[in-house]
This record gives sequence, C-alpha cells and structure tokens, in this order.
Amino acid sequence: MNSDFARIITLQRKERNISQKQAAADLGISQALLSHYEKGIRECGLNFLVKIADYYNVSCDYLLGRTPEPEGKIISAESLPDDDGNNKLNTDSPEIVSLNRRIINNSISLLFSLAQKTGSITLIKEVSSYLMLSVYKLFRIIYNANPKNDQKLFRIPKVIANDSANAIISMSEADAKAASCGIPLDGNDCVTNMDTLYITTATLSQDYAPYASSMLNLIQQSEDSIERTRKKFRSGRR
Repeated sequence: MNSDFARIITLQRKERNISQKQAAADLGISQALLSHYEKGIRECGLNFLVKIADYYNVSCDYLLGRTPEPEGKIISAESLPDDDGNNKLNTDSPEIVSLNRRIINNSISLLFSLAQKTGSITLIKEVSSYLMLSVYKLFRIIYNANPKNDQKLFRIPKVIANDSANAIISMSEADAKAASCGIPLDGNDCVTNMDTLYITTATLSQDYAPYASSMLNLIQQSEDSIERTRKKFRSGRR
C-alpha cells in the first residue's frame, strides 16, 4: 500500500477546496470509495491513477511520492538557480555537493521571502537568529576537528559555546512560533494577517517560482531522513 498516494490526493483535493463528494462525482466513483483511497484503506488501479492525475493536473510519479514536484520533474544541480553564485565549487566535486548546496541556499531564500511577506520584523529576526547560530555551531564543529586550529578565533570558550547556542536557538524557535501564530511577546510585533502564510503546492510554485523546487525537494529529503532514522531506532530497540 502506497501511503504517499493517500496523503497526496487528499492534499490536492483540500488545496483546491473541492469537497470529497464533488471529487468523487467528477471522477466517476462513489464517495465511499474515494474516502477509502484517501484513508489508504484501499489501493486504486492504474486506470484510476492516471484519471486522478489528469483531474488534478499533476504527474503520476508525484501522486505516488516518487518526486515532490507536482509536474513530476527530477531536479539536477543545473536545473536550480544558484542563489550563492559567488561560491564556486571545484568542477571535480560530486554533483550531490552542488545540488544540496543549491537546495539549502534556495530554501533559505524562500524562507526569508515568506517571513518578509508577513511584515513581521520579529519573525524575520528570529529566522535569522536560528539559521545563523545553526551555521555557527556547524562551523565550530568542523573548525574544532583539527587541534592545530587556534581557539582564539572565537570569543566564547568552546566548552560553553554549543550549549549556549542551543539555548538561543530554542528561544528563537519559540519566538518564531509565537510571532507566526499572531502572539506578540515582550513588546515584539507578530504576524497580523494569516493569509500571508497561506501556502499550497500551487502558491509555492507561483509566488516563489525560482525556489519552490528546492524547498519541495528539501522537504522530501528531510522526511526521508527522519523516516530512515526512526526505523533504525525502532529496530534497534527490539
């Protein structure tokens, strides 16, 4: 049973504000059968897969979770904008290095664009703080790997830097959640128009065209990683 299919056809219907009854009528099946498909209780045949892909104007590969792109595109480093064009990599570098760098850089650009769209200075500042300190932590990990690297590059001692950064990251995350939910804390501003945070697969592609592919692929890769890690953890506990 393909769980992605059930999730994605439900997502596509709800993003279009189509009732389950209407979708079932348009697709020529009973509402009960469509409900079973959307809940993952039953698996559809190939003919229905093609029919519902045409109905939502998306690819079959997307409905099956084989690609995060509704159009079914498979991305490469060359197909993505290079939002950090000054950082030229060695031409002998594996494509995965260039691909992941572009996916991350473009997704960050989308995240900042989304935060700016809300007009909340607090949200923008907390997104910045969260990302800066995360990069800072990773840089110190790599820097500290070689004992010859002089710690005088940093003002904060190594023994407290990581935990202190983690604490601020947690606070930034909490404040970003509050601001994005319209909760003003400590005299800060917050998002006042929730429509600015209305996001669908269609609005991602329309409003953030250069970066949507990167974000969709980042979501897929991150959730693949989460699922693999949880599966290993569960199997290790048995």
